[in-house]
Amino acid sequence: MIPPAAPPTPKGSPRPWWETRTFVVLMVLLAAVPLLYPPVPPLVDLLGHMGRYRVMLDGDAPSLAPLYHFQWALMGNLGVDLAVYPLAKLIGLEPAVKLVVIAIPMMTVAGMLWVAREVHHRLPPTVMFALPFVYGHHFLFGFVNYSLSVALAMIAFGLWLRLGRLHRYRLRAALFVPISIVIWLCHAFGWGMLGLLAFSAEVVRAHDDGRSWWRAILRAVGQALSLAVPVVLMLAWREGSGGQTADWFNWTNKMFSLRTVLRDRWIGWDRLSFFFVVVVFGFAVIYPRLTLSRMLSFTALVLAVTFVCLPRIIFGSAYADMRLMPFVLAMALLAIRFRRDTDLRIGWVLASVALAFLLARTASVTWSLKLASDEQQQQLTALDHMPVGAKVVTMVGLGCTKESSWPMWRNAHLGGMVVVRKLGFSNDHWDVEGAKLLTVTYAKAGAWRYDPSNLVVANRCPARWAKPIGYMLAAFPRDAFDYLWLINPPPYDPAQVAGMQKLWALPDGSALYRIHPEGANPAP
Repeated sequence: MIPPAAPPTPKGSPRPWWETRTFVVLMVLLAAVPLLYPPVPPLVDLLGHMGRYRVMLDGDAPSLAPLYHFQWALMGNLGVDLAVYPLAKLIGLEPAVKLVVIAIPMMTVAGMLWVAREVHHRLPPTVMFALPFVYGHHFLFGFVNYSLSVALAMIAFGLWLRLGRLHRYRLRAALFVPISIVIWLCHAFGWGMLGLLAFSAEVVRAHDDGRSWWRAILRAVGQALSLAVPVVLMLAWREGSGGQTADWFNWTNKMFSLRTVLRDRWIGWDRLSFFFVVVVFGFAVIYPRLTLSRMLSFTALVLAVTFVCLPRIIFGSAYADMRLMPFVLAMALLAIRFRRDTDLRIGWVLASVALAFLLARTASVTWSLKLASDEQQQQLTALDHMPVGAKVVTMVGLGCTKESSWPMWRNAHLGGMVVVRKLGFSNDHWDVEGAKLLTVTYAKAGAWRYDPSNLVVANRCPARWAKPIGYMLAAFPRDAFDYLWLINPPPYDPAQVAGMQKLWALPDGSALYRIHPEGANPAP
């Protein structure tokens, strides 16, 4: 039997540095470091979302009104939209987005540390092994509404555990009705994760109190009912709306989600980091002085089973299962602790190794985002050659081999900045039935209204996620656009841009073309 957590350190007793409040503050501040330099966080989908935020704020502008329609709706996917709306009116859209996005990893780290403190009664020296997953694949991909909901869910889980430890069950039930609604409004997946976290914790707590597993499960269900109100909101949201749910038990994609959990830029380093944390967890399992918390290891198991059972697409949202994987591993690592009282000698070694790993991952993500930001700021000089209200078809080149496609597709939605800064049209919005606030009303663009018309690959690339650049250059409706913006394009036939006027170019092949150089653009 796994022994219970050691009792809390008595007040006034000397604490190792990883158990101090100063350590907690520094860890929360460290989480912000990778995002301090970039003026616009270079997260893949975020730039496309920023185009929606601009229409949300200024949709009645003469150049935007004929192109887009923004309509608020009650749905479980509103997190950053709701946060940015009032803040942008005070400080501007881009600073507001940066401030909100920086807050997400800081809140996630704070929540994870609180959870570890509640479960172990102190912070284990191994807690830092879990923190790099805050900058996991889900966050760097720009799933910002989901990431915000998870940040709030982690903090809420810490509160849930604390109130349970204090036996304040009625207060907890009352508080978590509105808390669950707020998290659901941010993103339904985050609310679902909170439900799994709370349920699994209560099962273990009830079993530890002497109940059988079945009685413990029934009690946990009863305790978790305070989180159930958003079920009504969910039913109202999904009634009459489509949104595909598909791709169940795709083991190839699930293994890809596991291998790419720390995907950023350098395939060797990212995979070595993943292998390292697996080794750390294996060491904790076999080393006699370490053990795993029943509560958090069971929580990680519940999340892992959910990951296996979830399809890749839920309600039209892709990578539904992948989003869970960073927190499966994070919870497993947070579960590590000493079997008895902390052995300070071993604790110092573990804490030093964990801190070195955290700093190394933080440094690599910081440098990666710096490189991406510098590249994007150079690319965005193309906007200087566009007028307000420009209609731009953007084609962003993606790699074809495993190595070239590993780095995050930082520029995939760079066209969204046409909307943000030029109040114009870009072809990289999403058409997800039942889960969108923004509708593209510019019918003339046809299939080039929505993602993935903004993504291209080399002509002989077998990739499924984008079409060959030759086909896209030949097929897009030229009379619907004023400009063609090629970003990191693969090789293409110059004859396909004959008759266009090149206004701007970079050494990597990126170029901006005026499609109608004579200035007689077709009427919208």
